[in-house]
Amino acid sequence: MSAAPADLLFTGGSVATLNPARSRATTVAVTGGRISAVGHDEVRELIGPHTEVVDLTGRMLLPGFQDAHIHPVLAGLEYARCNLTGTSDAASTLAAVRTYAEENPEVPWIVGGGWSMEAFDGGTPTARLLDTVVPDRPVFLPNRDHHGGWANTRAMDVAGVTRHTPDPVGGRIERDADGEPTGMFQESAMELIGCHTPQHTPDDRLKALLFAQRYLHSLGITAWQDALLGDASGIADVSDAYLTAARDGSLTARVAGALWWDRDRGADQIPELLERRSRLRVGRMRADTVKVMLDGVAESRTAAMISPYLDGCGCPTAHSGTSFIDPEQLRGYVTELDALGFQVHFHALGDRAVRDALDAVHAARTANGFRDTRPHLAHLQVVHPSDIPRFRALGATANMQPLWAAHEPQMDELTIPFLGDERAGRQYPFGSLLRAGATLAAGSDWPVSSADPIHGIHVAVNRVLPGEDGRDHPVFLPEQRLDLTAALTAYTAGSAYVNRLDDTGSIEVGKLADLVVLDRDPFTFGDDAIADTRVALTYVGGDRVYTAPNA
Repeated sequence: MSAAPADLLFTGGSVATLNPARSRATTVAVTGGRISAVGHDEVRELIGPHTEVVDLTGRMLLPGFQDAHIHPVLAGLEYARCNLTGTSDAASTLAAVRTYAEENPEVPWIVGGGWSMEAFDGGTPTARLLDTVVPDRPVFLPNRDHHGGWANTRAMDVAGVTRHTPDPVGGRIERDADGEPTGMFQESAMELIGCHTPQHTPDDRLKALLFAQRYLHSLGITAWQDALLGDASGIADVSDAYLTAARDGSLTARVAGALWWDRDRGADQIPELLERRSRLRVGRMRADTVKVMLDGVAESRTAAMISPYLDGCGCPTAHSGTSFIDPEQLRGYVTELDALGFQVHFHALGDRAVRDALDAVHAARTANGFRDTRPHLAHLQVVHPSDIPRFRALGATANMQPLWAAHEPQMDELTIPFLGDERAGRQYPFGSLLRAGATLAAGSDWPVSSADPIHGIHVAVNRVLPGEDGRDHPVFLPEQRLDLTAALTAYTAGSAYVNRLDDTGSIEVGKLADLVVLDRDPFTFGDDAIADTRVALTYVGGDRVYTAPNA
C-alpha cells in the first residue's frame, strides 16, 4: 500500500463498518478528516512520523451514532431549570419542585419539566397538588413527553384561565366534574399558560446547545436532526443558537433542522419556510426539513386512531384521538413541500396519523414523481398491518424511538388498557417494518426519553428496558425485536440517510471520519448485556470531540 501517511489510524480491535460489502475490519486510517483506508494489518503501512495511532486494545470502532429526532436545545434549557427527569412518583416530583423553588427564590416563574405521567393517577396531576409546594409564584411544568403541561393556581390566574375558557383547537383543558380547570393542559392548550412564562434569552439558548452538544458527544452522537425549529407551545425558536454556533465554529456536530409547520396556518407559510431554509445553511447546520405534527400521544388519548379508544372498563368510547391537520389539506401541503425539495418529517403515533402521512407521501409521489426528498415518519406507536408494506413502496423511512417499545408503567397503566389487546399488539412494529423492506432510522426524542443510543439499541434488540427497570417485565412483543446489526445500522446509516449526510453513517473509504470507539465489542457479549457498553472516544471529521475518563 503506497500512499501519504495517515493523520489518524485505529488498529488492534474490531471495526463494524456497517458497510454490507465489507462488514468487518481491524484497522482504519483517516487523512484530511476522511477515511482513507479500511482493512487489516496492511493499513498500518500508512503510519508516519506524525500519525496519531489509537490502539483499540480489543475495543470496537463504529460509525458515529446519529439521532434522527431530538430536541437538544430544549433539553439543555430544561436541565438548567426545574428538571424533573428521573422523578418516579408524586412525592419525589413535588419534593423536587419544592427544592428548586426554595433554592431559587428570585425567579418569577417556576418552569422546567420532565415529570412522568405514571407518577399521578390517570397521568393528570392537579393545580391543588402544586399549590402545596409553591402557592405564591406561578408554576408551569411540561410532562416528559411535552404533550401536556401542569400549572398551579397562580399560573392559571396570571393566564386568566377559568371555567369559561374554551378548549383551543387541537388542545384540551382537563376539568373536574363541575367544569373547573384542574391544572392540566393537553397539546395546544399548553400555550394558554406557556405564552405567559418568561422567554429564554439568546445567551440561554446558546449555552443550552453547547451543554447538550457536549453531552451528546459523550454518548457517541456526531449528528442529529433537531425536530423543532420554530415558535411552538409558548417556546421561542432556538434557531439562533445553531446559527451562532455554526458561524463561530463551536458547532462541532452536524445538524439537520426541521422547520416547524404551524398547523393553525396553511400553505401561506411556505414562502417563510423557504426563506428560513436559505438563512439556516451555515457551516455544519442546515434546515432542509419541515416538521409536521399530525397527532398527539396515546397516554392522553390524543394520538389519532382508526377506531375509538376504550374506557377504563374496556368499552369503546366515542373518541378516537385528534388529527391536527385535515388529511386532504395535508396531501396538498406535502405535495407542494416535496416539489420545493423539502424533506417532510411527520410526527405520527396513532394508526390514523400514520395512514394520513403515508397518503400524503403517496400524493406527493404521484404528483412529483419519486424525488430524493426522504420523507420520514417518527414514533409509529401503532401501525395498521396494511400500511406496513407502504413504507418501502413509497420510500418513506420509519423513524423509530426504541426506548418506548418496552413494558413500563406508562405503557402498562396508561396505554395498553385504553388501546385493547389487538391494537396494543401492533405497537412499535420495528421487526415487521424491517422484514417488509422499510428503511429504519432511530432517534431518542430527548428530553422525552434518554438520548443514549446504546440504551435505545438495547431495547430495540431485547424489547425490555436495561437493568432493574426491565428485569421484572416480560419481553414486549418479541416478534418485533431487531438483531444487533439492524439496530446499529438504524442508529448510524439509517439516521445518516434521513439526515441527508450521505458521506457518513458507515466506515468506507472517502467518507467523513465521524466515528465512535466503544469500550467493548457488543457482538461478543450476550444481547442482555448491550446496555453495559460505554463510549470511550468520539470523533467528528477526524477531530476528537469526547474522551471518556480512563479511555
